[in-house]
Order: sequence, then C-alpha cells, then structure tokens
Amino acid sequence: MPVTDAVGTNGVHLVAASRAAADLVLKRAEFELAVHLGIVRVEAQRSGGRPRVRQEEVDRLRSEKGFPGALRERVRTVGTAEGARLLGISPVRFARLARAGCVTPVAFYLNRYRAVVWLYLAQELGALAARSPELLVGRSPAWMRDRLDSGSDCRPRNWRSRRIERLLSLTEDPWARAAVVAQALDPAQLAEVVDDPYERAYFARVRPEPVFGQRGSSATQDTMGRLMLADEPDEILWRRVNLIMELDSAREVRQAPRPGDERRADVEAFDRPPAAAVPFDQSDWAEPVDPAEPVEPAHPAHPAGSAEPAEAVGLVGPGGPTEPLQHAELDGGDPVRPAQPAASGNPLGLLARLRLRRVRGGRRRQVPASRPAAHPAGRGSRGWKRPPAGPRTGPRREDIAARDQEVAQGGRGWQSLPNVDQGSNHR
Repeated sequence: MPVTDAVGTNGVHLVAASRAAADLVLKRAEFELAVHLGIVRVEAQRSGGRPRVRQEEVDRLRSEKGFPGALRERVRTVGTAEGARLLGISPVRFARLARAGCVTPVAFYLNRYRAVVWLYLAQELGALAARSPELLVGRSPAWMRDRLDSGSDCRPRNWRSRRIERLLSLTEDPWARAAVVAQALDPAQLAEVVDDPYERAYFARVRPEPVFGQRGSSATQDTMGRLMLADEPDEILWRRVNLIMELDSAREVRQAPRPGDERRADVEAFDRPPAAAVPFDQSDWAEPVDPAEPVEPAHPAHPAGSAEPAEAVGLVGPGGPTEPLQHAELDGGDPVRPAQPAASGNPLGLLARLRLRRVRGGRRRQVPASRPAAHPAGRGSRGWKRPPAGPRTGPRREDIAARDQEVAQGGRGWQSLPNVDQGSNHR
C-alpha cells in the first residue's frame, strides 16, 4: 500500500508538514517559525503523530498577495550584523539596543563556541526604525544609558516572555496554562508557590510543548532550560503572582490527580449500597459458636442485682463451684485474668465474648483434679528440668557437675560435654 502525504478525516483534507512547507516554499526552520508565530495553523493528531496542515490553510496562504516573497519576509530572521545593516547603524549600537530591550529576539542558536546567538525578525526591525528613529542616531536616552550601565540584559527576558505568551495562546486548559507559567521559576521558587508535589508533577504531564517537539542538541536543550528561568527579582515576583492566579483558576475547575484516584473511584462505586439497602444489624457480626461446647445465653437468667454464679462465665476453680478461679495457666503460659461479667440486662459486647471464649478454652485445658494444678518450680509436664536463667553460651552447672563425677569415676572428662569449645546451649 503506497504511503501518501495527504489524508482525509471526516471530509477534511490534511497534508503532512513537509508537504505543506514545500507548497508554501518555506524551509523547515522557516516553516516551524511560521507555526510558532501563528502564521500557519496546524492540526494536532490525537494519536500522537506529527501535526498536519489543512489543505484549506495552504490554499489561503498561497492566495495572499505577494506570495511567496511576502510570506518568506514575515518569517525572515537576522542576526546582529545583518540587523545593523538593515537599520544603518553599527553592530555595537545594535547590540546596545537589543540589550536595552528595544528589540525582542524570536529565536537563538549556539555557535561553535557554545555562545548564544540571538535572532530577530526583520519586519520588527523595520517597525523599530519607523517608530523610534531617535534611537538610531545621536546620543542614547538617559534611561537606556542607566539600564546598560547597571549591566542588565533584556534579551533573555524578552525572549522568555514572548515564548510564554505564545504557549499560553495555544491552550485553554487552566492546568496547562499554569504549567506554562511555572516554567519560568526554578524548582526552589516553584516549591514555595506550589507546595503540593502532585500538582508539580501534574505540570510536567499537561505542559504544552512546541508543535514539532524539542529540537537541537543536548547543549541547546540545556541552554534553553536555563534561559527559560527568570533571573531578576521583579520578574520572579511577577511570575509568582501570575502562577498563583493561574493555579487558583485551575483548582476551581478540577483537582490535580493523585495516585490511586481511578482505583479509589472504582472501589467507591462498587461499595456504594443500593437505594433500598437493609439497615445494619449488629447481630450479623456475632461470633460463631463452636458446636462442641454448650451454648450459654447472652442474658443472665438470675434476677438483676443478685450475685451471678461463677459458672455463668466459666470461672470455676479446681476446688468446686464455691472456689472461683482467679488465675488460669494455659499450656504453661502467662496467667489469664477472668472476664468481667456484663451488666445485668445488657448483652455481652464483642470484646467480652472474646474474653469468655478464651477463658473457656483455658478451662478445657486444665489438668485433672488428681494431678497438681501447677508443676513444681523449674520442672515441666514430662519431668524435664528447665535450665536456670543465665547466659545462653558455655557449659551449664549441671554439665560441669556431671563432668566432675565422670572424672572421679575415670571417664573422659571434658569430652563428655557436647560442643563446649563452641559454647552451645545443649538441652
């Protein structure tokens, strides 16, 4: 299938940028500058492809008077030397006019020495000569001399303002406009104005870029990044104020997205109860009862104010019902305090029921009455003697005593102790 430079979308005939530049008799740099200045209108592709130009736009520009010379003159740029020849002044005087802010650069490039070379529109230089001829001859005005003596250079500031204004004209989205203004502030200044990191991250996503993307080498991109930052106190203050105004307008429209917003919205829609939802019933959260053990009523059967028997909460000591169990050992663990009975006439709460089940389990694990309720101190249920508290390394006193007895009987002595050199705790 052959590749064509023209495509049709919903009856609109679009052509590629290279085809449009050829039809308009413009070089690539001149065509991109014409797009940046708004002379040529392009159509951005939703799929993320390269922008295209309507055939009607190409026909309109070709039908203008003086085409193609008039169109090329509108995008013609000159440097300092050529601009001085157009104005009939010396390059030094032209540079002073540019540093004082009398003319505004439209673009720049880096020469072989990595120095910034500013470019100006030839039409704007002609307008300057017609508007202020006194700046071209005679002594410079006092305000210009004062500005130049202070060492200020208005060329980066004027280029920055021109670029920001052009990017603002390309979008109506409030967050994108705020992102454009935020480009003029360094990270420290931006963090002071916008303290929310999610909003600063959102700026990088919605910030409009040039139509044809960032061009040039890495050095050119780094230079452009430095030139985009405001460097004078009055300009920094002005950019901060503009950013606050744009940010307030953006927050009124919508909030900056945060991680998990889409998932949270899906979960809320899933968990949202229907219109005729059943009221919450606390009995649905009742604890399941083990069928192996007897079920006891939640409400005591004895009248209010009377003494509640110990069997109602499973607190029976080994001596019978008359001897309440104050402490119960569960598998040799810590003693468990008996659960407090609920107030008369009120059902047992969830925490009380959990304590009740714990005490019941401890009662089922109690030893028979024929055996002692607790083992002698230092011995377990199988007669194993617990080691005394002390360091966990080195031989124990019982092992040393056994060694001495074996030595006395003619045994091997220290060899009978396992891993004595390694200080193991043999049990």
